[in-house]
Amino acid sequence: MKQSARSVLVVDDEVKILEVIKSFLEEKGFAVFTAENAAQTFEIFDRENISLVILDVMLPDMSGDMICLALRQRSRVPIIVLTAKAEEHDILNGLENGADDYITKPFSLKELHARMEAVLRRSANDLVPLYKKNSFNGGDLEIDFESHTVRKNRHEVNLTPNEFRILAALIKYPNKIFSREDIISIALGDEYRGYDRAVDCHVKNIRQKIENDSKNPEYILTVHGVGYKFGGK
Repeated sequence: MKQSARSVLVVDDEVKILEVIKSFLEEKGFAVFTAENAAQTFEIFDRENISLVILDVMLPDMSGDMICLALRQRSRVPIIVLTAKAEEHDILNGLENGADDYITKPFSLKELHARMEAVLRRSANDLVPLYKKNSFNGGDLEIDFESHTVRKNRHEVNLTPNEFRILAALIKYPNKIFSREDIISIALGDEYRGYDRAVDCHVKNIRQKIENDSKNPEYILTVHGVGYKFGGK
């Protein structure tokens, strides 16, 4: 089975920079989406399962800082900021707005790739959502991400480690649609590569434990022909 490429969104209003970064990262095995402004950024981010955002701070319709804040309201996806400003307060401002790292222009593509891999490694084990929301559907389902415990109607549910990681991954990216390969990559690991139906077994078990009616789920929703998404409110 072909491995799912990690998806990167590169945001810059300089087309030449977009073309160079896109070509380089595709050679490294990434699926690359590009945007030249805020509107394109949000449209792509809300549509695709983006693993990392590379964001220029100087854009025509909205500052990179404001885009960073808006993305942080949606997800904890790693964000690397590209900036021509090397002043400490500018860098700190970007980090305070939710960026995970920054690179000062001009930069080498090798440095960019190294920084990307570093933040992706750090985020791989971070399954806590941005706002640490742990109660869904009026308290029907409660999740404690620090203790790895789940409660249904205030009664503790015994999820296996893999089941918990799948549920946590779906919650981490609300409204995103995950293929089975995505879930394997994010939650289970390469040892499951090629056994995507194992995901279905885990999902079936999770539903039996957390859904009021596992045949008509409210939390782990099937998107036919694609995969799964989290439906809790």
